Amino acid sequence: MRKEKHSREWNEVKTNDSWAIFKIMGEFVNGYEKMSRIGPCVSIFGSARTKPDNKYYQLAERIAKKITESGYGVITGGGPGIMEAGNKGAHLAGGTSVGLNIALPFEQHDNPYIDSDKSIDFDYFFVRKVMFVKYSQGFVVMPGGFGTLDELFEALTLIQTNKIDSFPIILVGTEFWSGLFDWIKTTLAEMSRNISPEDINLLHLVDTEEEVLQILDSFYGEYNLSPNF
Repeated sequence: MRKEKHSREWNEVKTNDSWAIFKIMGEFVNGYEKMSRIGPCVSIFGSARTKPDNKYYQLAERIAKKITESGYGVITGGGPGIMEAGNKGAHLAGGTSVGLNIALPFEQHDNPYIDSDKSIDFDYFFVRKVMFVKYSQGFVVMPGGFGTLDELFEALTLIQTNKIDSFPIILVGTEFWSGLFDWIKTTLAEMSRNISPEDINLLHLVDTEEEVLQILDSFYGEYNLSPNF
C-alpha cells in the first residue's frame, strides 16, 4: 500500500515537471519579446539589503546616472538596495530603467524607479539570469551576497568558455572586492592553476563612476561601437 502511494506521488511529480516546461517557455518568450525592444543596457548588481544612506547605494546611483547620460540603459534585479539605487539613477537622468523582478519569500519587492513598461516578473532564477546576460553590454557588480556572486561567476564562466561574447565585468569597491580578487589571482591562477592567467583580465576592479565609464567606453571603442549600437 505504501509502495503504491509513493509510486503515485512520484508519477504526479514527474507530470508536474513536464507541465512546468510550458511555464518556463512562457517566461523566456515574454522576456525575449520585451527585452529585445529595449536597446543597449548595462546591468547593475548588488545587495538588496543596502540602505540609501550607505556609500555604495549612493555610488550605484551615481554610476547609473553616468551610464544613462552616456547613452546606455540600466538593468537591475528590480528590488530594493543596490537595485533600487541603479534604477533611481537611471530614472533621475531620464534614461531607460529596467527591472527584472524575481518572486522571493523575503527581501524582494519592486522599487518605484523602474519604467512602467520595463518591469518584468520571473519565477525562475535561471530564466532571469539568461535575460541579464543576453541583453547586457556590461556588468557593474557592487558589494552584495550570494545572489550577486552567483550572477558574477555565471557571467565569468560563460565568457571563459566562449559560450557568449566577452563584455566588461566591473567590480566596484576595492575595499569590498580586493580579497576575492586577490584569491582569484593567487590561489586560482598562480597556485592551483585552475584558471588561466589571462582569465584574470575578465575582471576590472574600480572605485568611481568615472572609472566604470572609462572601461565601458574603452571596450566598445575598440569595436567602433557606441552605446546606441
